[in-house]
Amino acid sequence: MIPYRKIPLETYPRRAHFAHFCAMANPYAGVTVPVDITGFLAACRREKTPFFLSFLYCASRAANRVPQLRQRILEGEIVEYAWCPTSHTVALEDGTYCYCALDSRLPFRTYLPEAIRRQEEAKARRTIEDGEDALALLFVSSLPWLSYEAIVQPTPFPADSNPRLTWGKYRQEGERTVLPVSLLCHHALADGLHLARFYQCLEEELAQFPGDQP
Repeated sequence: MIPYRKIPLETYPRRAHFAHFCAMANPYAGVTVPVDITGFLAACRREKTPFFLSFLYCASRAANRVPQLRQRILEGEIVEYAWCPTSHTVALEDGTYCYCALDSRLPFRTYLPEAIRRQEEAKARRTIEDGEDALALLFVSSLPWLSYEAIVQPTPFPADSNPRLTWGKYRQEGERTVLPVSLLCHHALADGLHLARFYQCLEEELAQFPGDQP
């Protein structure tokens, strides 16, 4: 099990907001941002690394730098995980997909072959079950066929508290290459400030890719 700590509600500064949004039928807040990936894409091509797994690595590390994106609702209480792996969709030959969980704490040079190996294992299992650590996961998907402006995500009822990251097809805007990146969060745990912090961290992770991150 992935370790977490409980956040006491009596001292939680967003206690009123937590109660307010937990009572809503659709408690999610999300945005889509065109992220500049010009330098990152050049680095991928120079290093000959696969685009999706390279971007997933940066996005996962960026999300984990925002504590609110590591927080979840567990039996009416708030818990914060020390680190949240990703669970992303992997395409299968029949047009469906399976899920694959990855941990981006590894240096990228170690992460990449491990990610490729785990994707092949996921294809063999062909499952969309998230396992016992489902609550800790960051849910990730992509639409590489579309460069979109907004997206509507399917969410469960009752609501879960896992953040959802999605990106589409990159496009040229003048001399820049931009990628639509969407983030959906449970509003009881995260506000616009925290969503903006993710995109700031993402820009920083992309700028230093591939790096020698520990």
